[in-house]
Amino acid sequence: MSLAGNERRRELFVRRERPGPEKAPALVEPSKNGPIPVSDAGPADRIAEGLNQIRRADPSFDPSQFLEGARIAFDMIVTAFANGDKAGLRALLSDEVFQQFTTAIDERAAAKETLETRILQFDDADIVEAELLGRNAQVTSKLVSHQINVTRAMDGSIVDGDPEHSIEKTDYWTFARDTRSSDPNWVLVATSSG
Repeated sequence: MSLAGNERRRELFVRRERPGPEKAPALVEPSKNGPIPVSDAGPADRIAEGLNQIRRADPSFDPSQFLEGARIAFDMIVTAFANGDKAGLRALLSDEVFQQFTTAIDERAAAKETLETRILQFDDADIVEAELLGRNAQVTSKLVSHQINVTRAMDGSIVDGDPEHSIEKTDYWTFARDTRSSDPNWVLVATSSG
């Protein structure tokens, strides 16, 4: 996702190779103790196995609660980025992603530009990757939203975007969490756009 709201700054953000072109079917919400059912072979099997591994490491993990949290985090991060709120971003981002976001905020401030971002609605949220790396869980969510992103110059003129028309954005955000930590919060470790 280009949090800066325009294409000329997309290269400032951490990139991760986007999941394959095939869309994984939505997973059925599992019972608290049972494995996650999968109806198709392929990517869905890998997602289900990753979610099951995370569940074994952290029995409190719930994919539907994770997706709700991802939506909330997305809104918080996008808003904090637009407002240049580095302190608000710090606890939500990995060190590497935080550095990328603060660099973009600093460049925007140096150019005397402001960013206005509004998320009008979420159209879809799915888990497209899940894996357990040692004790660290990583889950990539596909978030489809309608947004208005406008970058303005110091005089208020529009540098990029349209304040009257929303655009549909598909973002792939990867969140990570140490499954042995008492802290239930996930941090953003990678972003990309589709």
